[in-house]
This record gives sequence, C-alpha cells and structure tokens, in this order.
Amino acid sequence: MLEHMSASLRLRRGLQRIAACAVLATLTACATTQYDQPVAYAAPPPNTTVYAYPMHGQSSERQSRDRYECSVWAVHQSGFDPSAPNVPVYDRVAVQGPPPGTDTALGAIAGAVIGAALSDRWDRGSGAVFGALTGAMIGSAGDAANAQANDQAMGAAAQAQDRSMARQAMDYRRALGACLQARGYSVR
Repeated sequence: MLEHMSASLRLRRGLQRIAACAVLATLTACATTQYDQPVAYAAPPPNTTVYAYPMHGQSSERQSRDRYECSVWAVHQSGFDPSAPNVPVYDRVAVQGPPPGTDTALGAIAGAVIGAALSDRWDRGSGAVFGALTGAMIGSAGDAANAQANDQAMGAAAQAQDRSMARQAMDYRRALGACLQARGYSVR
C-alpha cells in the first residue's frame, strides 16, 4: 500500500511539474521585448537663417548693427532666441514613477507566497520557487508595458515640443525678415 501511495505521489508531482513547465512556457511566449519598438530621435534644431542683401549701399558696420537690432526685436516678437541653448522640455523633465523591476519583484513575492500556500506541506519549497518564477514573469510583462507606455508618452511630448519650436523659429525668421526689409534690405 505504501509503495502504491508513493508511486501515486510521484506521478502527481510529475504532472504538477509538467503543468508548471507548460504555464511557464506560455507566459514566456507572451512576454514582450522593447527591441521591436522604433527608436525616436530628437529633431535637428530649426532653421533660423535669413539672407539679407543691402539695397541702398549700407556699410558693413550699419549692416551688423541692423542685423543685431532686428534680431533682438525678432526675439522679443517671437519668443524664440536662436542663440539660446533651446534644450527641449522632454530632455529637462524626468518622469517619476515606480522604478523599473517593481512589478517583477512584487510578482515574484506574491507568486512565492501563493505557490507555497497552494502546495502540499512537504512540497512548499518547490511550490514557492515555481510561484516566484511565475509571478516574476507576469510582473516583468507589467514592467515592459509600463516602460512602453512611458516611452510613448515621452515621444509624444518630444514631437509636440519639436513642432512648437519649429513654429517659433518660423515666427522669428518672419519677424527678422520684416525688420530688415523695413531698413532697406532685400530678404530671402
């Protein structure tokens, strides 16, 4: 009778391990990686070049002074200074949230507790290990999803900032050109 119970117990443990491997394989197949995401690069600085040609024989000193004064006026009008560092907002802001790996750690802890609680009392150690591995894999999927959402939010902010900066640069060029035309220059 004892041998029959021992064989039955071994069979049960073997089936549990096979089921555990199947669950782990399924969860591993569901895990996502960040490698399939495109890399977003910051846009180049906006073009602020304005070509101005003197139409009334202005001296080089007069041209320099006119360019400087018109540039100061254009900065005031547009709110854009091409000589400023123009560090985009998304490079200055740090997104606060749980540190990477938090969901993985919490999943491992919860899985270990649940695995040990659901296992037979003589098999609690392997149940805890299996539960910890399963919980960690589920938690890592949550970490990957959080990282992806954070990357998407930062990418959207970067694109909005780039569009705003391009619009301000265009306003600056327009204001600079208007000022120089009013002072007797042909502007392109």
